Amino acid sequence: MSMTDTANDSGPGRRHDRIVIRPYDPGWPELFTEQAGRLTSVLGSQLVVPLEHIGSTSIPQLASKPIIDMLALIENYEAFEEGMTAAESIGWLRAPEPGDAGQRKWSLCYPTIEHRTHHLHVVERQSADWPQWLAFRDYLRAHPEAALEYAKLKAALAEADDQDRARYRAAKAPYIRSILALALGTDSQHKHARIKLPSQEPHPPVGGPGTASEWGHAFASGTPG
Repeated sequence: MSMTDTANDSGPGRRHDRIVIRPYDPGWPELFTEQAGRLTSVLGSQLVVPLEHIGSTSIPQLASKPIIDMLALIENYEAFEEGMTAAESIGWLRAPEPGDAGQRKWSLCYPTIEHRTHHLHVVERQSADWPQWLAFRDYLRAHPEAALEYAKLKAALAEADDQDRARYRAAKAPYIRSILALALGTDSQHKHARIKLPSQEPHPPVGGPGTASEWGHAFASGTPG
């Protein structure tokens, strides 16, 4: 599941990038870490926990569109306006998606909307969406055969039509739902028991002990793509 599939496809800042599925690039995690460090430096205490690498580029060996999806958890949607301004100060752009306001979600991209390399999804801690994104990611990380099937599906859809994002999204949906059913059905406690959200302890900086990657393992170990 690429978390950017619902991004704005028309109007101002219309996306110009085609749907191109590329072989897994071992440099993708580093691209995440680089921007995670920059964002953490300006967002600071507004983040409930360190940023997470989600989406297809976060799954080893999975072919994907080369867009690094990132997840930020916050306490309050309205209060994050200040965070949006801070992210803009280091080159990130607002990239609202359909339904963002109703879901109390902020979306940003980098370096441009038209040709983005990174997409940041900012959601509240109590949102029902992000546990599913992590569950999907972690299931495919743990089941390479399922990741391979997903990669084949995406490649076939992109080959058939590399511009119709609505069709691409709709055609992937049944497979994504089937994986989520498996991921969330393997453990009735999966959605809550293995997700630890410290409410007061400051999170460690990206790049040192307890980096976003290491913390993410504890955050969702065994529990978007």
